[in-house]
Amino acid sequence: MKKIGLLGGTFDPPHIGHLVIANEVYEKLSLDEIWFIPSAEPPHKKKATVSTDDRLAMIKSAIKDEDHFKVNDIEIKRQGKSYTIDTIKTLKDMHPDVSFYFIIGADMVEYLPKWYNINELIHLIRFVGVKRPEYRLETAYPVTLLDVPGLDISSTLIRERLLNNQSVRYLVPSGVIDVIRKRGLYE
Repeated sequence: MKKIGLLGGTFDPPHIGHLVIANEVYEKLSLDEIWFIPSAEPPHKKKATVSTDDRLAMIKSAIKDEDHFKVNDIEIKRQGKSYTIDTIKTLKDMHPDVSFYFIIGADMVEYLPKWYNINELIHLIRFVGVKRPEYRLETAYPVTLLDVPGLDISSTLIRERLLNNQSVRYLVPSGVIDVIRKRGLYE
């Protein structure tokens, strides 16, 4: 059975932290692939600041050199609020021969009790929680916990630096910087 990690988010913009998490989970769990799933509209935060086309272009640019990284636009095509349960049910119907591993940050591990249909969802996928120092990662739910190198990088930080004409070099892949510049994003 194929093993695929799913990394969801707004990716507004994607950054090195996303790639480090994806690669660490890929290697430590011996997965076949990691799919980046940009959300159209996450239920727990505001809409993205740039279009879905721009975010897709940035993700594709960020992962272009990694054969085991893919983009899946299932949530963008569905539109509206993106609930994980709906995405997982659809993916399992489309790929019955795949075992899915849903990658979440430590902040989301603590938030799991509030997830929509969490008690059904935990029977459909394996959760992989990525540890961060400021979170305790205590949960009653079955979550595989992994240590990854800590990088204090966020999409919010990237957007703020771009708005203040500060460099984001080494924080985002160079291809993402190219997309941002060519499309005039985050100005």
